[in-house]
Amino acid sequence: MDTPRLWLRHEARGTERRAPIVPADARRLVEQGIELTVEESPQRIFPLADYTAVGCRTAPAGSWVRAPRDQYILGLKELPDEPAELTNRHIFFGHAYKGQSGSAELLGRFAAGGGALLDLEYLVDEAGRRLAAFGYWAGYVGAALAVLHARGVLGVPLQPSGKAELDAALRDSRTTGEYRALVVGALGRCGRGARDALEVAGLTPTCWDQAETRELDRAALLEHDLLVNTVLTTRPIPPFLRPEDLADPARRLSVVCDVTCDVTSDCNVLPIYREITQWDRPVHALGPAGHPLDLIAIDNLPSLLPAEASAAFSAELAPQLLTLGDPAGPWQRCLTTYQQASLADALEGSHA
Repeated sequence: MDTPRLWLRHEARGTERRAPIVPADARRLVEQGIELTVEESPQRIFPLADYTAVGCRTAPAGSWVRAPRDQYILGLKELPDEPAELTNRHIFFGHAYKGQSGSAELLGRFAAGGGALLDLEYLVDEAGRRLAAFGYWAGYVGAALAVLHARGVLGVPLQPSGKAELDAALRDSRTTGEYRALVVGALGRCGRGARDALEVAGLTPTCWDQAETRELDRAALLEHDLLVNTVLTTRPIPPFLRPEDLADPARRLSVVCDVTCDVTSDCNVLPIYREITQWDRPVHALGPAGHPLDLIAIDNLPSLLPAEASAAFSAELAPQLLTLGDPAGPWQRCLTTYQQASLADALEGSHA
């Protein structure tokens, strides 16, 4: 098995502070013989010097576009719009297999350049379980933001911090009110994170998972004050919250945090909105005047706790990177998923 060559790119999104590999794990990869190049990045939570100290090479921000073809380009969030042709194999969260906005264009860039997308969302074991995920921290931050907003103490624009600081804010907010909270998808990693944050905030949530959502009690859902959705589905299912529910005069629900953010996909279980929210405007008011529902739908929530989230994710991803050249491992499953998605996209395009 050939030793892979990795290139850790600077993130194009200005609010992305995380790193998929932290310096401590970079050291372990280098010690195993992997050549790891790290781009300069003014926003990454870990300074470049921490990577050079453990034996990584360096490169200017954005120089991955000129990287040799045998380099695996490693990142987290979306690529910039250029170049039009992607020649390398890229490892990141592509959000391109469920018909999301921009997915056809992204797959077309890989097809044009002969590269491939190894989507981290589809890095799974033989049973289909995710091998590296930010789910716990996404749920934790999402629930925390929902509580802080409901209690009127959410600072805007949002600023990244550490867990100790966020927990202090949750504890300090306890005197401002009690709320009925519901976590949907409560038994997964993301749901566990949401439950833990609500516990710090002094709330004991209602917990729903597959058994409760198979036959959804919509009236019971609307009787809660806060809803944290952590359900990620790969196929369309009946929605949990519909546009007509916003007009229900009996609705008590006033704050929703959609951690999953499948907003432009047919798999969206909360089809009450069409645009995600941002750090500078984290809350959008939906519903009728006088009876609003406040929505938080930020698609990089763990970046608000960049050090903790990166360390946890890197610990899961680093061992998998050692198997990149394995023709029968999880990366081959990633490649097969990409090839199937690209073929389906090409066939759809030919019939358009």
